[in-house]
Amino acid sequence: MGSTEALRAAGLDTRRIDDLIRAALAEDLGGGVDVTSVATVPADQVATMDLTARAAGVIAGLPVAARVFEIGSGGTCVTTPVRSDGERVQRGDVVLSVEGLTRSLLVCERTALNLLCHLSGVATTTALWADALSGTGARVRDTRKTTPGLRELEKYAVRCGGGENHRMGLWDAALVKDNHVVAAGGVAQAFEAVRARFPGVPVEVEVDSLEQLAAVVAAGADLVLLDNLTPAQTAEAVALVAGRCRLESSGGLSLHVAHAYAATGVDFLAVGALTHSAPVLDVGADLRPVARGQGAGHGQGGAQP
Repeated sequence: MGSTEALRAAGLDTRRIDDLIRAALAEDLGGGVDVTSVATVPADQVATMDLTARAAGVIAGLPVAARVFEIGSGGTCVTTPVRSDGERVQRGDVVLSVEGLTRSLLVCERTALNLLCHLSGVATTTALWADALSGTGARVRDTRKTTPGLRELEKYAVRCGGGENHRMGLWDAALVKDNHVVAAGGVAQAFEAVRARFPGVPVEVEVDSLEQLAAVVAAGADLVLLDNLTPAQTAEAVALVAGRCRLESSGGLSLHVAHAYAATGVDFLAVGALTHSAPVLDVGADLRPVARGQGAGHGQGGAQP
């Protein structure tokens, strides 16, 4: 399966991703050329580049990285995935190999690694949370606290790490928060207004007290976000609801208290840190020189985006 097919199979918009990659490559070249590589690398030299994990984690974004090399080389690079997105890798594991003109490989290297390292970091962070919730019925979910322009990919990385996606944006689900409550004149009024105006849209309501929770459950809410409640208060909320709606904990969550919240019986933990604070997973790129002019389909001079 090619990288485009793999992206499409993952439910990703290939056109948007291609546009993102082209913009990133253009940013790196600035309308010029890779002056270091042009000066030091023969135009017809061919090599293989191995992308190798330098730390243990969960890999995500291999089809994206492969697509970088395909676009940046004008289609002359040949990519071979060695691992699959969602797999746990160890330090030293090769995850992707790419053969092509050396200049093309070097032009694409940093853009491919920037995306792969970041997405794998999101997946690895998500996996830590998923592991912490193991044995409970709760699932970790992301938020809209994403990097502008990268939301689709970051939410994909969350799925690779074993998490679930919250809404994609403002259009596909409603989340009634404190500012909506102020504007509408009350939490139950805000919920009822959204349900009346957009009857087919899922509606989640944020509450910060058991009193508010009782009101929105009575109004018919089927998903409630418990904002900054303690584990003890969360357990009270679960008992109060008694299965009449799903509950999601949010605010003040960390890995060391994740299991305590999950053990209360909530359905989800909403964690913005999955995307806004995930450290990268270190992945490096190393060349294995082949020869000059021996790569099938590689033209003279390389292909610059």
